Amino acid sequence: MNFRKIGKYIGVAAGVFFAATLLWVLLLKWVPVTYTPLMLIRSVQYRSQGESHALRRQWKPLDEISPEMVRAVIASEDGKFLRHHGFDWAGMRAAFAGNRQGKRLKGGSTISQQVAKNVFLWPSRSYVRKAFEAYFTVLIEVVWGKRRIMEVYLNVVEEGRHVYGVEAASRLYFGHTARSLSAYEAASLAAVLPSPRYYRVVNPSAGVRKRIARIYANMSYVPRVRW
Repeated sequence: MNFRKIGKYIGVAAGVFFAATLLWVLLLKWVPVTYTPLMLIRSVQYRSQGESHALRRQWKPLDEISPEMVRAVIASEDGKFLRHHGFDWAGMRAAFAGNRQGKRLKGGSTISQQVAKNVFLWPSRSYVRKAFEAYFTVLIEVVWGKRRIMEVYLNVVEEGRHVYGVEAASRLYFGHTARSLSAYEAASLAAVLPSPRYYRVVNPSAGVRKRIARIYANMSYVPRVRW
């Protein structure tokens, strides 16, 4: 076995992979992300269940989304978003400890990691997928920066069955654009993110109402972000 030749092939493959993914990330720094692997997977799932509704999604620049929505997702999903470099190590250690006990990979994901997963990868609870997620998280933190990461997140995040992005969700649930979202409405959209296909923005359960109230209260500790 020629280990030198194998090493050369591996090196070339790694170089091609890095160049291709870097180009992909660079392209999406400027081009709106209107479709993701998660949207495709969900569409297939819904069609298999007899649902064929069109996806609700509409890209909006961050300047056309209420700052309250930014504060709401930081308060609910990633309180250290503006301070970390893609990873919340304390949160990850806590999640890993829980995983060891429950033998289930979960939790600890920052907004940056969620964007990396939703835009570039597939839903999975495997360590291989988590490794790719970490790789893309580093790339978007370096190439995109926080503002672009937040912009993409708010445009692709799942907000209900067939509903993606806060613009489509705001129009569907509140009858107006994301630019006009109030603090409480933003908290309501953020509250369903842990399980958007099952939690309801309209007529929420008692548990979701408690989560909305908690997020709404915590938003007061999140300053308005000046990018």
